[in-house]
Amino acid sequence: MPKKEPRLEEVRTLLQEVPGPDLEARAAALARQQELVKPRGGLGRLEEVAVWLATWQGAQPLRMERPRLAIFAANHGIARRGVSIRPGAFTQEMMKVFIDGGGAVNQLAALVKADLRVYEMALEQPSADFTQGPALSEEACARALAYGMMAVEPGFDVMALGALGVANSISAAALCHGLFGGEAADWLDQSEGLDDEMLARQVAVVGEGVAANRQALDDPLKVLSALGGLELAAIVGAIIACRLARIPVILDGFVCSAAAAVLHAVEPQLLDHCLVAQRRPGPGHARLLEKLDKSPLVDLELGVEEGVGAALAIQLLQAAAVCHNSMATWRTAGLRGTLSAH
Repeated sequence: MPKKEPRLEEVRTLLQEVPGPDLEARAAALARQQELVKPRGGLGRLEEVAVWLATWQGAQPLRMERPRLAIFAANHGIARRGVSIRPGAFTQEMMKVFIDGGGAVNQLAALVKADLRVYEMALEQPSADFTQGPALSEEACARALAYGMMAVEPGFDVMALGALGVANSISAAALCHGLFGGEAADWLDQSEGLDDEMLARQVAVVGEGVAANRQALDDPLKVLSALGGLELAAIVGAIIACRLARIPVILDGFVCSAAAAVLHAVEPQLLDHCLVAQRRPGPGHARLLEKLDKSPLVDLELGVEEGVGAALAIQLLQAAAVCHNSMATWRTAGLRGTLSAH
């Protein structure tokens, strides 16, 4: 019997079946925060993160012993349009660095004891130039979504997602332009080494891509296949699978956020189980974060995505979990507690 090919329609059906937050776990986590020996809100966003973890893990105590960091790598046909300071072969070269353990993400993943996986997605077969039509057929997009879903295994406490691919930030900008409108220039970053000529070329390519695929703009999943790439579609699939499995998600930076924006365009609550790790310098990601109503966990002016911010964010989640689980309460410390700030 021939293997059944995944279809976008099946993804739409799945999106209608995703579970919501565990409100009992959330209430228990909020109550626990009020009992800890600290001023109310004294741990700032660490408290918010702890409650978010409880809400989506549905667990008490919180679990952060088994994080996974998944990086999806693919190539883009628009790279041939001269829109990146990196040559097209850079994706393969960085893959080798990661496999050899020499990347920044390798060191940070080891530091937080994360299970690091790098998924190579047909690097020899880049997506099409989306200024000439869809970057991916709907069938190829559905296969990439399914591939991303299969990368999610049970038993992990959090899934951190990253992306690698020359010109993937241009694809991300085109996705945002297609989903949210505005001007093409609104969604581009200002990478180091970018001159005015290349920036103008990027603006033109993003605008041409949206204009060439206007027939897809009324359906977020069709926008993904028209303007995205294999790794962006896989990230969307991983986010969906994590929601179905109640695994909280960390989105690395601009590219991952743009992929996630596809789901936000379907239904904003589909991203409630996701946090954004880092803000990429430049106006594009800042504008996107406003659209998604997300505030990044770190803002260290990182010029790379590649899972680096996501690995750093895992440390913050671990910090939030250990404080939530292990701090003394007013009662166990024998102190007279107060819920107000000292």
